[in-house]
Amino acid sequence: MGYLTTHVLDSAHGCPGANIPVALYRIDGDVSRVRLHYTQTNDDGRCDQPVLAGDDFKKGVYELVFSVGPYYRHRGVELPEPAFLDDVVIRFGIADEDEHYHVPLLISPYSYSTYRGS
Repeated sequence: MGYLTTHVLDSAHGCPGANIPVALYRIDGDVSRVRLHYTQTNDDGRCDQPVLAGDDFKKGVYELVFSVGPYYRHRGVELPEPAFLDDVVIRFGIADEDEHYHVPLLISPYSYSTYRGS
């Protein structure tokens, strides 16, 4: 059975993105967005448990929402109001229920990147 994991790296400071709130949503159709899970990254920038696993891990479209604005404000970074990036939203698809999907996030106050990791 497959599962979903994530982690955050702060490329602006060269360290893991610790204590960043992460929400996972399932996208049903064009208008329905259902929150499935809410967690926070640990000191290593990872979530302690898979973000999605077991019977909930199904084919479909999902969003991971990372609250990076509060993270940078807590680090003392002066951000404009509104911040250029406050929540980073990554929409992705799960096509194989037997695979491990890993969605890493590399952040700075003005950019981010992601990819399907392993």
